[in-house]
Amino acid sequence: MDWQGGPVSNNVEDRRGGDEGGGGGMISSFGGGGGLGIGAIIILTLIGWATGINPQLLIGGAQVLTGAGNSSYSQPQQTTRSSNGAPTDQMGRFIASVLGETEGVWTKILPEQANIQYTKPTLVLFSGQTRSGCGTAQSAMGPFYCPSDQKVYLDMAFFNEMKAKYGGGGDFAYAYVVAHEVGHHVENLLGILPKIQQMQDQASSKAQSNALSVKVELLADCFAGVWAANANQQYKILQQGDVETAIATAQAIGDDKLQTAARGYAVPDSFTHGSAAQRTQWLTVGLQSGQIQACLPLLK
Repeated sequence: MDWQGGPVSNNVEDRRGGDEGGGGGMISSFGGGGGLGIGAIIILTLIGWATGINPQLLIGGAQVLTGAGNSSYSQPQQTTRSSNGAPTDQMGRFIASVLGETEGVWTKILPEQANIQYTKPTLVLFSGQTRSGCGTAQSAMGPFYCPSDQKVYLDMAFFNEMKAKYGGGGDFAYAYVVAHEVGHHVENLLGILPKIQQMQDQASSKAQSNALSVKVELLADCFAGVWAANANQQYKILQQGDVETAIATAQAIGDDKLQTAARGYAVPDSFTHGSAAQRTQWLTVGLQSGQIQACLPLLK
């Protein structure tokens, strides 16, 4: 991925190495069996209380790549930042560039394709844990989007987990993660998240509620593909093998793959992000079409 030729975002807030506690102290994460740890469950409750939106619809990373539960995040090396808090290390600059390219794309195509002005989110880089508008964010949750403050939260040590567990390393795979979370922000701007919450409130079963969560996550995958297609047109970001890397990552993080790896079998009614085939399908739809409308059949 050629990430150095496009715009660089000023909306990255670098909190790595800072003293960013969670108010009442560290929230522990205990995991196992592919389920969310207790810390993540507490965070989900806080998000729901703060926003009125079902938390499972908002946290794209809670089970995307970690399978939730026990995590082995390594602390990043000491970083430097500019006087305005922007990152100056290579990975930090990479994130700022990817975010800048999402801003450039969505600022252009959201008004063109959906007649809605794009409001830029902030991306918060942190290490270990930090405060968010949705409660305490911690590494074990994975990347997530908080609609209350319109910020994406990311501990980049999460990328180590991608490489170690799922072979999902590489610049475009990391960009896919960022684009997926920004996709949730686009969903929020389009009014999709509150509508899905209403539908979940009326759901007759947990399985039906989970199916709605899957739609939101697959839509974020599709929007990530829409971004990539348009970013390539605008900034020529794609290099040989990038699309294959993204598709391989989408396949590796399907609920069926994660559940089978964790417990030896998959339970489709418990899926919250979609199967490997579904995630690959909808990322591909976005990549091939570059159109928001191509993704919306997911909501039917």
